[in-house]
Amino acid sequence: MVMQSQTQGTQGARIVGKGSATAEGPGPDVMAADTLDDNRVLSSDGEDIGKIKDIMLDVRSGRIAYAVLSSGGFLGIGDKLLAIPWHALTLDTEQKCFVLNMPAERVKNAPGFDKDHWPSMADATWATSVHQYYGSEPYWSRDRFDMRDDAGVGDIPAGSSDAPEAGGVKL
Repeated sequence: MVMQSQTQGTQGARIVGKGSATAEGPGPDVMAADTLDDNRVLSSDGEDIGKIKDIMLDVRSGRIAYAVLSSGGFLGIGDKLLAIPWHALTLDTEQKCFVLNMPAERVKNAPGFDKDHWPSMADATWATSVHQYYGSEPYWSRDRFDMRDDAGVGDIPAGSSDAPEAGGVKL
């Protein structure tokens, strides 16, 4: 049975597998971005389509926008870089990789860029076309103040009596 930590939605990448039982450290729900560098990515048909090279943050909203995938090439030469919408990926904790729900042939034909000519990722036209290609809802289309997760928990105001406690001490 596959357990899910999160359902598909606009919040982020899905997580499948046994979750923290198969992860080292604080993951898989909260992880340092650099721990994801060089994680392999599989297509929906099981082909290795590349590795995560960067995690791109939307600084204004505080959201992860894209995972930059390095695909093709050999030893970093001739690699094609792809901006994959973050919530188009699924983290598989058992296989220790990400899965993109798209066949490898479609990924090979995806719009990409090279390491010396990055697109303006803040450009709405470019970003919309990328999200459309991967069939994902743009991360910015959701109300930035409605950050509720699937349990209905949203932001807790600082100093609120509803703030979480640890060992009886207000955090």
